[in-house]
Amino acid sequence: AMGSSQGGGLTLACASLVPEIKKAAPVYPFLCDYKRVWEMDLAKEAYRELSDYFRKFDPMHKKEYEVFKKLGYIDVQNLTNRIKGEVLMATGLMDMICPPSTQFAAYNKINSKKDVVIYPDFGHELLPGFDDITYRFMCELL
Repeated sequence: AMGSSQGGGLTLACASLVPEIKKAAPVYPFLCDYKRVWEMDLAKEAYRELSDYFRKFDPMHKKEYEVFKKLGYIDVQNLTNRIKGEVLMATGLMDMICPPSTQFAAYNKINSKKDVVIYPDFGHELLPGFDDITYRFMCELL
């Protein structure tokens, strides 16, 4: 399984829920650590719906704890400890759409063989050379 952003989050979710998946290559996975995104004041772009929800339905945040508890059911970081296959993740440390700390919340809970490729000067964008690295990683299955 492989994918970027939402596809990266779904890659981790699928690898968590389907133990037959032998290799997963998520790139800056989305859907990880909603609470951290909120605390960093980055509920913009991909996570804008968090801000929209509170503005429209809970402007005084009376149900904030409950909201984040419910989001925990679909937070990828709460699934990744189930992954059996090998994982190769890539992240750009300047990513403000899917902050690296949220990605690592999921990555750090993976118990199977794993590695991460870090692009210090890149954000939520094409990570040069990672496609080739991914293809070599996946070709080991052949």
